Amino acid sequence: MAVWNMGLRFLLEVAGAAALVWWGWIVVDSWPHYLLAPGAPLFVMTLWGVFNVPGDRSRSGKAPVRVPGVVRLLLEFGIFGSAVAALSVAWNATAAAAFAGVLLLHYAASRRRVVWLLRTR
Repeated sequence: MAVWNMGLRFLLEVAGAAALVWWGWIVVDSWPHYLLAPGAPLFVMTLWGVFNVPGDRSRSGKAPVRVPGVVRLLLEFGIFGSAVAALSVAWNATAAAAFAGVLLLHYAASRRRVVWLLRTR
Protein backbone atom coordinates (compact mmCIF):
# COMPACT_ATOMS: atom_id res chain seq x y z
CA MET A 1 0.00 0.00 0.00
CA ALA A 2 1.09 3.54 -0.65
CA VAL A 3 2.33 5.55 2.31
CA TRP A 4 -0.57 8.02 2.05
CA ASN A 5 -3.04 5.13 2.11
CA MET A 6 -1.36 3.60 5.17
CA GLY A 7 -1.68 6.96 6.90
CA LEU A 8 -5.31 7.21 5.85
CA ARG A 9 -5.95 3.71 7.20
CA PHE A 10 -4.44 4.68 10.55
CA LEU A 11 -6.61 7.80 10.71
CA LEU A 12 -9.68 5.73 9.85
CA GLU A 13 -8.86 3.29 12.65
CA VAL A 14 -8.48 6.13 15.16
CA ALA A 15 -11.63 7.89 13.94
CA GLY A 16 -13.56 4.62 14.09
CA ALA A 17 -12.48 4.06 17.69
CA ALA A 18 -13.41 7.65 18.56
CA ALA A 19 -16.85 7.17 17.00
CA LEU A 20 -17.39 4.13 19.20
CA VAL A 21 -16.33 6.08 22.30
CA TRP A 22 -18.76 8.87 21.41
CA TRP A 23 -21.55 6.38 20.73
CA GLY A 24 -20.87 4.56 24.00
CA TRP A 25 -21.05 7.84 25.89
CA ILE A 26 -24.32 9.16 24.50
CA VAL A 27 -26.31 5.99 23.86
CA VAL A 28 -26.97 5.53 27.60
CA ASP A 29 -27.84 8.42 29.91
CA SER A 30 -26.80 6.91 33.20
CA TRP A 31 -23.73 5.33 34.80
CA PRO A 32 -23.31 2.47 32.25
CA HIS A 33 -21.86 4.94 29.76
CA TYR A 34 -18.75 4.97 31.96
CA LEU A 35 -18.33 1.31 30.97
CA LEU A 36 -19.65 1.41 27.43
CA ALA A 37 -17.64 4.43 26.21
CA PRO A 38 -14.23 2.83 26.82
CA GLY A 39 -15.45 -0.76 26.55
CA ALA A 40 -16.85 -0.68 23.01
CA PRO A 41 -13.67 0.56 21.30
CA LEU A 42 -11.48 -1.58 23.55
CA PHE A 43 -13.39 -4.70 22.50
CA VAL A 44 -13.32 -3.78 18.82
CA MET A 45 -9.62 -2.86 18.78
CA THR A 46 -8.78 -6.11 20.56
CA LEU A 47 -10.48 -8.02 17.74
CA TRP A 48 -8.64 -5.80 15.24
CA GLY A 49 -5.25 -6.58 16.71
CA VAL A 50 -5.65 -10.29 17.43
CA PHE A 51 -7.19 -11.78 14.27
CA ASN A 52 -4.72 -11.34 11.41
CA VAL A 53 -3.51 -12.91 8.22
CA PRO A 54 0.17 -13.89 8.35
CA GLY A 55 2.23 -11.78 5.98
CA ASP A 56 -0.25 -8.90 5.70
CA ARG A 57 1.99 -5.97 4.80
CA SER A 58 -0.57 -3.43 6.00
CA ARG A 59 -0.01 -4.82 9.49
CA SER A 60 3.06 -6.12 11.28
CA GLY A 61 2.83 -9.44 9.45
CA LYS A 62 2.44 -11.19 12.79
CA ALA A 63 -0.77 -12.98 13.62
CA PRO A 64 -1.58 -13.91 17.24
CA VAL A 65 -4.65 -15.71 15.88
CA ARG A 66 -4.31 -16.63 12.22
CA VAL A 67 -7.38 -16.34 10.07
CA PRO A 68 -8.02 -16.67 6.34
CA GLY A 69 -7.98 -13.46 4.34
CA VAL A 70 -11.71 -13.41 3.74
CA VAL A 71 -12.33 -13.64 7.51
CA ARG A 72 -9.99 -10.70 8.10
CA LEU A 73 -11.71 -8.68 5.39
CA LEU A 74 -15.14 -9.42 6.88
CA LEU A 75 -13.82 -8.45 10.31
CA GLU A 76 -12.56 -5.13 8.94
CA PHE A 77 -15.86 -4.45 7.21
CA GLY A 78 -17.74 -5.30 10.41
CA ILE A 79 -15.57 -3.06 12.57
CA PHE A 80 -15.61 -0.13 10.17
CA GLY A 81 -19.33 -0.73 9.62
CA SER A 82 -19.92 -0.48 13.35
CA ALA A 83 -18.09 2.86 13.32
CA VAL A 84 -20.33 4.10 10.49
CA ALA A 85 -23.41 2.98 12.43
CA ALA A 86 -22.07 4.61 15.62
CA LEU A 87 -21.55 7.90 13.78
CA SER A 88 -25.05 7.73 12.37
CA VAL A 89 -26.57 7.23 15.82
CA ALA A 90 -24.24 9.44 17.85
CA TRP A 91 -23.83 12.32 15.43
CA ASN A 92 -25.71 12.34 12.12
CA ALA A 93 -26.13 10.57 8.81
CA THR A 94 -23.93 13.08 6.98
CA ALA A 95 -20.93 12.30 9.20
CA ALA A 96 -21.56 8.58 8.77
CA ALA A 97 -21.80 8.96 4.99
CA ALA A 98 -18.59 11.00 4.86
CA PHE A 99 -16.74 8.38 6.91
CA ALA A 100 -18.13 5.61 4.67
CA GLY A 101 -17.01 7.54 1.59
CA VAL A 102 -13.45 7.84 2.88
CA LEU A 103 -13.53 4.12 3.70
CA LEU A 104 -14.52 3.36 0.11
CA LEU A 105 -11.64 5.52 -1.12
CA HIS A 106 -9.25 3.62 1.14
CA TYR A 107 -10.43 0.19 -0.01
CA ALA A 108 -10.45 1.26 -3.66
CA ALA A 109 -6.83 2.36 -3.29
CA SER A 110 -6.10 -0.94 -1.49
CA ARG A 111 -7.58 -3.20 -4.16
CA ARG A 112 -4.37 -5.25 -4.49
CA ARG A 113 -4.50 -6.00 -0.76
CA VAL A 114 -8.21 -6.84 -0.97
CA VAL A 115 -7.58 -9.29 -3.83
CA TRP A 116 -4.65 -10.78 -1.89
CA LEU A 117 -6.86 -11.23 1.19
CA LEU A 118 -9.58 -12.91 -0.86
CA ARG A 119 -7.04 -15.38 -2.23
CA THR A 120 -5.23 -16.08 1.07
CA ARG A 121 -6.35 -19.14 2.95
